[in-house]
Amino acid sequence: MVIKQIGWGRALLYILLFSYGIVTLTPFLWALSSSFKPLSEIVSGSINFIPRSFTLQNYYDIFVREPLFLRWMFNSVFIAIVSTICNVLFNSMAGYALARIDFAGSKFMFILILAVQMIPGQLTIVPTYLIMQHLGLLNSYAALTLPMMANATFIFMMRQFFLSFPKELEEAASMDGLTRFGTFFKIALPLAVPAMAAQTIFVFMGAWNEFLKPLMFISDKSMFTLTLGLNTFKGQYISYWNYIMAASMVFTLPALMIYAFFNRFFIKGITFTGSK
Repeated sequence: MVIKQIGWGRALLYILLFSYGIVTLTPFLWALSSSFKPLSEIVSGSINFIPRSFTLQNYYDIFVREPLFLRWMFNSVFIAIVSTICNVLFNSMAGYALARIDFAGSKFMFILILAVQMIPGQLTIVPTYLIMQHLGLLNSYAALTLPMMANATFIFMMRQFFLSFPKELEEAASMDGLTRFGTFFKIALPLAVPAMAAQTIFVFMGAWNEFLKPLMFISDKSMFTLTLGLNTFKGQYISYWNYIMAASMVFTLPALMIYAFFNRFFIKGITFTGSK
């Protein structure tokens, strides 16, 4: 009766989505379970989601016995936060300028931004490395934050968003004596919260999960991010999967928190009402 009420097509869709959810969630649950197992149980070959020998020793070891783990965590948090804040600000400002300000070369600049999106990021790694080396910025936070302070994709996204921004609001703000900067920061930016939330999620996740740039630009172990730090738990003949799984769980938490917090803004619609 229930299947007839919701329809065979919808029931099949739910089954497929549920199956996909299980397939997606299973590796994460296994990693979470393994973070509470000793190494001997992980490498024994048995697949069990409930640890036979439950232990918190893995978390104790990475936080207490690995002297640089907290530093790696701070590095990742600092770089991700700085990159996210700069991206949200600069991308929004650039998008607003391209959408609402008629200046010389604006069309050419927009075409250039579209062209940049067509270039794979891997192709710019070597030129970026040479620039950072020439400026003497290798093994520094600047090497990992400066190249990620703006993103052509999100500049394009913000431009498209601000194209739908009502001109009446700008005119009303101008009549009230607001400058262009005042209009942007007091009127346009607060109304762009859904678009900025989407930016925040994607930019933070990209900076947080970045591996190639830190690998290229950082050689000082104290400047490693968590992505590089996880790699240090792999030796020549053995990989300490118990530490890798525990560190991976710690690594996952900030990304989940960011997504959970900004998701309500991401799915929230925007309605322009009023003119003042």
